Amino acid sequence: MSAPDMATLNADTIVDFIGDIFTRRGAESYLGEQVTMSQHMLQAAQLAELSGASETVITAALLHDIGHYTNEFPDDAIAQGTDNLHEEAGAQVLAPFFPAAVTDCILHHVAAKRYLCATDPNYFGQLSEASVHTLNLQGGPMNALEVTTFAKEPNLDAIVQVRIWDDQGKDPAVTTPNFDHYAPMIARVVAAHQKDTP
Repeated sequence: MSAPDMATLNADTIVDFIGDIFTRRGAESYLGEQVTMSQHMLQAAQLAELSGASETVITAALLHDIGHYTNEFPDDAIAQGTDNLHEEAGAQVLAPFFPAAVTDCILHHVAAKRYLCATDPNYFGQLSEASVHTLNLQGGPMNALEVTTFAKEPNLDAIVQVRIWDDQGKDPAVTTPNFDHYAPMIARVVAAHQKDTP
């Protein structure tokens, strides 16, 4: 899928745009996991919701992998041994409409995996085989300097938590609400950001 024409997106259309992605492409496979892309993202959102997270963080959990649909890399880029930089693509598309608390979680959820591998001795063992494969493509665990720098991220706690839900949201037996359940929440997050943006 080619990068969307940003000229056609605005605060009034972004939720429908995202919903259309879930409808048309949500059934696609998720990088060798046992769930589809939509199942994965909806599971992450459900985990966030059940934990009592804020609507902003729930939205971040839901949209953390949206960049798999909004960049210009082929769908099999990772299978070919290429990091498709989906985190950057997703954050870039959503940045005009969402607060940094959402886009930071999207932009840094890959780095958060590298961070946790370097700082939590138990974390690596919890990764799926597919996630270990992408870790290698993404640079492996952070070095000490990278850890120190990453730890200064202003939304670090939310970024790390979204990463953990990302790792947990891969159970084919789990039933979740569909996108429509979250659409009003996303709209509220967008509206609040537009109100706060000069």
